[in-house]
Amino acid sequence: MTIHEALAPRQADPRLGGIIKLAILAVGGQGGGVLTNWIESMARASGYAAQATSVAGVAQRTGATVYYVEMAPAGDKSPIFSLMPAAGDVDIMITAEMMEAGRAIMRGFVTPDRTVLISSTHRSLAVSEKTVPGDGIASSDEVKAAAEVAARHFICADFDALAIRNGSVISATLFGALAGSGALPFPREAYEDAIRAGGKGVEASLRAFAAGFDQASAGAGETTTSSIPAAAIPDVVGPDRLSRGWQSLTERAQKLPPAAVEMAQAGLKKVVQFQDLAYGSDYLDRLEKVVANDKGDGWLTREAAKYLANAMAYDDIIRVADAKTRAGRRERIAAEMKSGDAQVMHVTEFLHPRAEEIVSMLPAKMGARWAANPRRMALIDRLFNRGRRMRTDSLPAFLALYFLGGLKGWRKKTLRHAEEMAHIEAWLGRAMEEAGRNYDLAVEILCCQRLIKGYSDTHARGQSKYARVMEGIDLLAGRDDAAEWARRLREAALLDENGKALDGALQTVRSFA
Repeated sequence: MTIHEALAPRQADPRLGGIIKLAILAVGGQGGGVLTNWIESMARASGYAAQATSVAGVAQRTGATVYYVEMAPAGDKSPIFSLMPAAGDVDIMITAEMMEAGRAIMRGFVTPDRTVLISSTHRSLAVSEKTVPGDGIASSDEVKAAAEVAARHFICADFDALAIRNGSVISATLFGALAGSGALPFPREAYEDAIRAGGKGVEASLRAFAAGFDQASAGAGETTTSSIPAAAIPDVVGPDRLSRGWQSLTERAQKLPPAAVEMAQAGLKKVVQFQDLAYGSDYLDRLEKVVANDKGDGWLTREAAKYLANAMAYDDIIRVADAKTRAGRRERIAAEMKSGDAQVMHVTEFLHPRAEEIVSMLPAKMGARWAANPRRMALIDRLFNRGRRMRTDSLPAFLALYFLGGLKGWRKKTLRHAEEMAHIEAWLGRAMEEAGRNYDLAVEILCCQRLIKGYSDTHARGQSKYARVMEGIDLLAGRDDAAEWARRLREAALLDENGKALDGALQTVRSFA
């Protein structure tokens, strides 16, 4: 074979006439451009004329981009292709995320008479989903149900998990799914040749391609998380004294009711990382008191294990500073920004401390006196309450935050810690009082800790909502449906930032309580 023959395009399949129209919806960073290039180069190498376009979107997440490919058997005349997909005129739709499949259906790109829809079932949350105080995640089941009706053929699986499992990215598994679907008139070898021609990460991409191909060919059943091996939990590394202390704590956690053991072990790890082993012992002490009051199936202890860990590992200045100076953070940011060795990356942190955060770092008694003095609080507010930008790629700013993050030994002496511990004792005490009378209501009271999160204004709003929900629960005392209404109050509090839904729910409770 001559060089000219090797480089010449393959002959087009004469059985296929007309133009094939393929669209891809991908969130930024998911390799939509790579997938498009593979498809375009494969089509041209197979004797087709092909054109690819893309329009970047910035409406949500990091931007959802629409890629569009049209191809047709090469002939004497060059075809004129469209630049964008049109509703009702797409043969193949590939979406790299489940909600993008829903978006494609809503825009009319998926039709039952012609469209093959290939979608990954994993989620990359939109901004609108993240900003909801509670669970704002849209239902993937509704999208799947719509796709079954809207598409001529629907292939779905967690192609992102398959890619990670094979050491690659989702574009490779989606390319494999496209090959396995049989929607294009090209053999598997043509797809693999396109990957090899790319020249980057070939072996990993071919493995992921094969996994996607097998998944689509096997009937397109959805992969489950159980098919993906869980990451091994690393052994504890450190001085023998600390290792023995950690082992002792984990053994205590394993003696809790079976329903609570897994959650308690995760909670124990969280509070020890937050503070130290002694703090982990305090966590288990509180849990063991809950066990003494748990006359049910262990669910009370399980919920206490979850929300107590979150309450004890509260967000304060020390934790925020520690998170911003942890080893590996700069490397993670560089990877997300795709910063190479030849590029200089600056990292700027924006901080806006209120007077309350400054006073919260003072010794408990002193801080309480200052917090009760309006004149002192006003002075601190004038001095500190303004936005500050600190470049942590510079040594002075990094060392300042590193120093703050290293103040764990001081944390237990602060006003903030005293306030959090007082809240925990009151919250747990209220739930334990109710445990003997109304087990379900006690569980719901424990779940109300979910309302309190973050720091600064976010923390203050959460505390306000928590207090109002607890006032509503007090009105429900003695009612058979108290637990159900407590759940409704909590969910109403999580619906919006300003608490309008909670206002309505509380009015309803007051009307009959």
